[in-house]
Amino acid sequence: MRIALFSDVHANLPALQAVLAHMDTQNLDALYCLGDLVGYAPWPNEVVAEIRKRRIPTIAGNYDEGVGLASPNCGCAYKTDTEKDLGQQSIDFTNRIVTEETRQYLRMLPRHLRLTFLDDSREENRMELLLVHGSPRKINEYLFEDRPEKSFLRLMEEANADLLFFGHTHKPYHRVLPYEHQSQTRYRHAINIGSVGKPKDGDPRAGYVILELTPDSKLTQKESIHVEFVRVPYDVEKAAQAVEASPLPNAFAQMLRTA
Repeated sequence: MRIALFSDVHANLPALQAVLAHMDTQNLDALYCLGDLVGYAPWPNEVVAEIRKRRIPTIAGNYDEGVGLASPNCGCAYKTDTEKDLGQQSIDFTNRIVTEETRQYLRMLPRHLRLTFLDDSREENRMELLLVHGSPRKINEYLFEDRPEKSFLRLMEEANADLLFFGHTHKPYHRVLPYEHQSQTRYRHAINIGSVGKPKDGDPRAGYVILELTPDSKLTQKESIHVEFVRVPYDVEKAAQAVEASPLPNAFAQMLRTA
């Protein structure tokens, strides 16, 4: 079973098109989107239309929630007044240009998806995958890579998640967290799938994840669960110039160029 997961498109249509084209070559069994389809770039309606055309199961990100509710607040966290002002311009612009059809779609997106795999009738072979945008607790909670191991394990145990997939920080990583269960070492996996349309890890290429599960994938064998981080080049300059030609702040164009 090969599953692609992606997140944080942020209205960047060229990046999304490049990622979907790459996915079409990967012999995938399923695709899932973890939200934040809109914001920061000039194609929110086109991005939503592409997701809907392909019938990709999608959950709401904090930006989708804000725009879906026609709210002036995207639920974002800002470190400076300048960042806050830029963010306000982004959601105000997005709220002005989205169609009512797009807004209704965003408003009705679910807040999480759960996938359960059971290789046989034995309960110890049950594997719970939870797909969220920010965290299991809040749509806009940031789960950074340096979160203490005990905190991560507690969060995932409370959410009944063996594999937790999320985005929101735009910085991809995979943490394998050991714990004891019935005198046996098992492993939980926390996977930040990065961002398609607005990476923040210094690599401007669009990013997504491929999860591969086989009949031999077990929670007791950490290497049996394979997570591949994929980076896809796209026409960053085309996207940046489109931002500069729009009413959006030019700062967003430079963010695409430098990630």
